[in-house]
Amino acid sequence: MRLNVKAVALTGAIFWGGCVLLMCIANVIWAPYGGHFLEFLTSIYPGYQVSHTLGAILLVTVYAILDGLIGGAIFGWLYNRFVKAAV
Repeated sequence: MRLNVKAVALTGAIFWGGCVLLMCIANVIWAPYGGHFLEFLTSIYPGYQVSHTLGAILLVTVYAILDGLIGGAIFGWLYNRFVKAAV
């Protein structure tokens, strides 16, 4: 069974972007919650600094969406390559 690479890419984008957005919102509501995770993201996504501003939250969410999209596409493509090689 092969995967639809576009569907896996979109799933990855929605999942990872949603997770990061929810963590940012939780950090705004319950200030220390997820702080270490968000600090970790500053080392991955250039220009992002942990802040309770809308701009910072949108920036890291866009980064996460792009990251999930690319990661999902690579995963789907690799999976299909291995399935093709196994047959």
